[in-house]
Parts: sequence; C-alpha cells; structure tokens
Amino acid sequence: MDLGSIQLPPGGFTIGKKFTFEAGHRLPGLQPDHKCARQHGHSYEVEVILTAPTLEGPGFVTDFGALAPFKEFLDTELDHRNLHEILPFEPTSERLAQFLAGWVIQNLQPTIHGRLVAVLARETTNSWARFDVEAQ
Repeated sequence: MDLGSIQLPPGGFTIGKKFTFEAGHRLPGLQPDHKCARQHGHSYEVEVILTAPTLEGPGFVTDFGALAPFKEFLDTELDHRNLHEILPFEPTSERLAQFLAGWVIQNLQPTIHGRLVAVLARETTNSWARFDVEAQ
C-alpha cells in the first residue's frame, strides 16, 4: 500500500495535557453537616484542552513544552495549600476550572499557537468539572 495515497481530511486539531497537584479545601458556604464543609483534600488532575485550525512547527497545535509555565504555577501557588485560604472564591471544582482557564488565557495564550477550549478539573476518579471557554 502506498501510504502517500491516503487523503488527509479537512478539519481542526485538538490536544490535551494533564497536570496534577495536591491540595486541601473546605466549602464553608455549605451546611455544617455536609461532608465538603469539613476540611478534606484531593489529588487534583487538571486537563488543559487546546485547538487550532492549522499546525505549526513540525506539526503541533502547541508544543506541550510550552505549557510548562502552567505546571510551575500549579506547583508554586496551589500544590499542598488550603485552597479556601488562598483563592478569592469558594474553591469548587467548577470555579477552580474557570480560574485556571483564566490563568491560561492571561499568561499562556498570548505566546502559544493553540486556542484554549476548556479546562477540566478532576477531584476524584469519579468527579470532575469542565469550564468551556467561549470562542474568541
């Protein structure tokens, strides 16, 4: 088979990269008997999802290495912290995903080829929240 004869279909490209950090929190806005009102911790997984209509360089939406500043931000600002003590909002997964999307838009998007589509924040293997960025 001549592999060069395979037609490449039109369309866009999407990539994702997963990051992790450990943090504790509580949600003081809940009823005192709710389990999430008490201090507890999570092994958070955060996925950054980017898209582009074309590829750059050798064939990337964005070089995964260009996302290293996001990992550095997670490690220095959020890892092993009490999120309710440092974030300016009640740290639900939904709000955390929105906040991290804002960080990527403000700090990375001006310097990378891909456009942020969404940020997914996973608290447990069974629980996650996703913030979808409106197309700009």
